[in-house]
This record gives sequence, structure tokens and C-alpha cells, in this order.
Amino acid sequence: MTAVAQPLPSKPRVLALGLVLLVLLTGLVVRLSDIQVRSSARYQDIGMQQRVRTAPVPAARGVIFDRNGEPLALSADRPTIWANPQLVSDPLAAATRLSPVLGIDVQTLQTKLAKSGQFSYLARKVEPEVAQKVEELAVEGVFLLDEPERFLPSGPLAQSLLGDVGIDNEGLSGLELLYDDVLSGQPGQLTTERDRSGREIAGGDRTFVAPTPGRDVVVSLDRSLQYEAERLLSNQIVATGANGGMLLVMDVDTGDLLAMADLKADPNGGAPIPAPQLSPVVEVYEPGSVNKIITVAGALSEGLVTPDTELTVGSTIQLGPKVFSEHDPHPTEPWSVTRILADSSNVGTIMLAQDLGDARLDAYFRAFGYGHTTSLGWPGESAGLVLDLNDWASTTLGAVSIGQGVAVTGLQMLAAYNTIANDGVYVSPRLVTSTVGADGSRVPAGGEQPRPVVTPQVANEVSVMLTRVVQSGTGTRAAVPGYDVAGKTGTARKPAAGGRGYEQGAYVSSFVGFVPANDPAVTIMVVLDKPYPIFGGVVAAPVFSSMAAYTLRHLLVPPVEGAGATDAAADPTGDVSAGAAAAAAARQAVETGAVTTTTAPVPAEGPPGAGG
Repeated sequence: MTAVAQPLPSKPRVLALGLVLLVLLTGLVVRLSDIQVRSSARYQDIGMQQRVRTAPVPAARGVIFDRNGEPLALSADRPTIWANPQLVSDPLAAATRLSPVLGIDVQTLQTKLAKSGQFSYLARKVEPEVAQKVEELAVEGVFLLDEPERFLPSGPLAQSLLGDVGIDNEGLSGLELLYDDVLSGQPGQLTTERDRSGREIAGGDRTFVAPTPGRDVVVSLDRSLQYEAERLLSNQIVATGANGGMLLVMDVDTGDLLAMADLKADPNGGAPIPAPQLSPVVEVYEPGSVNKIITVAGALSEGLVTPDTELTVGSTIQLGPKVFSEHDPHPTEPWSVTRILADSSNVGTIMLAQDLGDARLDAYFRAFGYGHTTSLGWPGESAGLVLDLNDWASTTLGAVSIGQGVAVTGLQMLAAYNTIANDGVYVSPRLVTSTVGADGSRVPAGGEQPRPVVTPQVANEVSVMLTRVVQSGTGTRAAVPGYDVAGKTGTARKPAAGGRGYEQGAYVSSFVGFVPANDPAVTIMVVLDKPYPIFGGVVAAPVFSSMAAYTLRHLLVPPVEGAGATDAAADPTGDVSAGAAAAAAARQAVETGAVTTTTAPVPAEGPPGAGG
């Protein structure tokens, strides 16, 4: 007989069920207590992480303005694509959808979408059309934000000077680097509560920390003068086949740099392009004959000579084992100091240097600004190459007095001539005039105090001599109708790579001067690297003439009737013979970009020391 199970009495069953329920209820209470009391903060954090999104708000980078308030570099918003990986449930699927739109491979995107944290850049500063397509995809956890991108309204104008910024708007070179801490400002952030689809929750927490915009920077450049300088320089680089060049314009009284054109020949045969770095500040060259004003100014300052003092000058002079010669042989005869400078005599200049002596000549070089950097504080600025007196050899005096064996930056040479134009007072070159805050507060930029180098009388005497250079010497093609010009030509051999000897047939050709000579407004320098023809009086002086004429008109400096006349124009060898018509022809050649090259063959070693 089979036993049949009997049901439990009803009361024990109720007790058992009650016990089970009590255990469950106790567990629930304990769990709720853990969630709401002991672990409440952790769960609140998890909830906040799911709802709260924090995104950076970039600061607006300051604008770089020219002296007239024209923008040279500013920032414009561009869309950036970013993701919150915690909201991306399927990184591979999201990456597959985004890849063809962003032009980024799937694996790279998948890695970015699966990384830890709440913020991951997918694509920075994309085109608006790309951003619109991404928005239409509505990929879970993928969002857009605006980021400022640097924009140059005038294209590559003054690009070597302005410099570049990186993807995060940090300055990488040029002014952008030099004034990065001023321009960059401080970023802010935006924190919001959003639902799973990324929509902001109405009435949810929203915190905005506003970014602090960068300060604007006002530079001394004049955009119109900068454009004209680059145009003229570009034309002449092409016309002469030069490797590159620089054209600088400085305000005589303040040292403000009104234009700094710095171009290199395009290796691909196109139009000249901005130099990769600011050559007039970071690169050096042997100046050649333009350096002779320092030797002459020193001799005048020490009372050794007057402008009318005559020296018996031959075609050669020997110092130690080296024989220095003129660029054009001539009989041994009396030459005045004025003629020595006007006709760029190497021998006569060396004779003046011998009277000065090593120590005094070196002191004048340094007083005029050689051997130390300017107050610009430019990244990588060169102090030039000036030998210590203890390292001078028997030939050093002769070489450096005529611009060999010493190397300067373009800015140093410009400032030296500006000292003569400014009554013998050195004013430090200035590029930034002030910074301006968002509230309009303006802070002037600092700089060196002006310092006297030679007396006003000596400066005036040198100025008169330099006027002779343009009226009847090697620089007649620098003449400007209606204005008297003071300046000097230079044709210097170019040191070979490695610094030993000189590159065969390679010259740096230049003209530096100021105008109007009797009351100077601007100092201008033109330098061409390896042009043909090689002579500064032929290739650089006409560019000076065109730039000076444009600048004086732009600055509303009135002409003087009868001023600017020349007795003759220099021929390619620096002699005075071709007549005033050649000066006009040379200026026209620069304007049209077609400088004539019908000259005598380039000498094997060129004019030793610098001719015209």
C-alpha cells in the first residue's frame, strides 16, 4: 500500500511563508539602506556621469592689428566633432558610420570612441559641410562644438613675421609665439545635464564658466606699406633670379618697423614665398660696403678727419699678408673723405680705419648695435658675429672696416643707418606698439631708451656724404624725384657653406638709406641674395627708389621742388657714367619686374670687399 504525503498544517505553512518574506524584506531594507545611505554618493556619481556632460569652451585668441587697426591675424569659429565614449554603446558601429564622412579610418575612430573618460576628439576644425553631415547621422554619444581657428585676412602677407599657431591655438612661431601668453587667454567650460540621446534636460543643472579672451596685439606694420614692399621685392627676386631678399622700412624717430618683407625664391618655380623664419632678425650676412658709414662716422667723431680732408688713395693697400684692392683700379691721387664714401673706396676706408685703430673701431661697431640683440626679444634672434678684439689678426681691421669678416642681421644694419638719420641717436627697432584688452584697456609696449652714438654734427656730415652717393656716386638709381636721398650701396661676397672662404660668384647686394635726407622720415633697406646683376647700385637701389616714393606718398611727406636730381647713374661696375635716364629706367624695370641684365660678365671673385 502506497503512502500518501499529508499536507502541512496551515499554521506552520503561514509561519514559513512569513519567515521567507521577512528575510526578503530585511534584505531589501539592508540593500536600500546601502544604496541610500552608505553608498549614496557613489550612485549619485554614477547617475551624474550618465547625465552630466562637460565640454571645454576655447578662449578667443586675440587679434593682431596693424598700426591703423587693420586685422592681420584673427580667429573664426570652425566646427569640431567630439564624443562622450560612455554614451557610445557600439563603438565599431558608430565608427563605421562616421568613417566615410570624416575621412578617418574605422579603426582609428573606434579607438577614440572606446577610450575611457567622457571626452574624446574625433575631428578638429572641419568644414561646415562635414559637420552638417555628422549632425544628420545623429550617432549616439557624438556631438559638435565650435573652436576658433586662426585666419589671415590678407593671405600670406607678413606671414614670416606673424608666424603660425597649432591645432590647440598655441603659438608656434613668429609673433604668435612671442606673444602667445598675451594672445591665448584662458579657456572656460560648459557643464549640462542631458538624456541618453544627448538632448539637454529642461530645468537640469547647467554651469557655464566663461573663457577669458586673449588680449589683442597692435604692431607697427602698415598693411599698405607691407603689401607694396612684398610686391616690389617679389618682382625683383624674379627679375634677377635671386635666392631671396628682404625689404625693411623703419620710422626714423620711433624705430617703428613699418614694413618687413622677407621672401625666398620658390624652389618649384612659382612666385616667391614667405621665408620660413624672419630672416632680417635670425639670419646674418656680411654687409659689405654699406658698413663703411661706421668707419667714416668713427673717424669723424674722433676728430681724425673732416669731410673735406684728403687722403692719398691708391688702388691697393696691404695689411699683413693680404692685399686689399678697389673694385675699379685708379691712379694714386688725393681723395676727400666725402669722395671715399661716395665712390665706395675700399682703400680709403681702410686708411681711415688704420687711423682709428682696432679698439676704437670695435667700440663704434658695438655702439651702432653690432654684437647684441635688439629689444624685440624675437625667438632665435641673432646678435650677429663680431670678433672679440683678442681674436683680431693683422688683416681683421682692413676686412671689417669695409664689411668683410663681420656679420650682421638686416635689422642691425637698418638700425645703424637709422642712427645717422636720427641725428646720431640710436633708437631700438620696435614691432609691437601696444596690447589691448577686451575692455579696451591699452598697455604700451616697452623698449630700450634711445642712446646717443655720435653727435648731431657728425650724423649730419655723414648724411651729406651719403647724399653725394645718390647724387653722383654709386647709388644714383636710388634717387626719388622731389626728394633728396641719403644712402649707400653694397655688393658683398657671400661666405661659403661651412664658413670657410667665399662661395664662387655669389654676392649679397644691398642699398640702405633714408629720405628726405634733410629731414628724414623713414630709413629703408633692400637686400638681395645672389642676384644677377650682382651690384647693389643696379639691383637694390631701384627697389629702394620705388619703395621710398610709395612710402613718402603714403605718409603724406611733401616733395621739394628741384630735389632728387642726380648728376649721373652708376653702371653695373659701380662707375658713374650712365646718366640720369638710367635711374628712371631702373625704377621702371622694378615696377614691371623686368630688370635688364645686359652687363659685363661677373668677375670670378667679384669686387673684393664690396663695390656699388
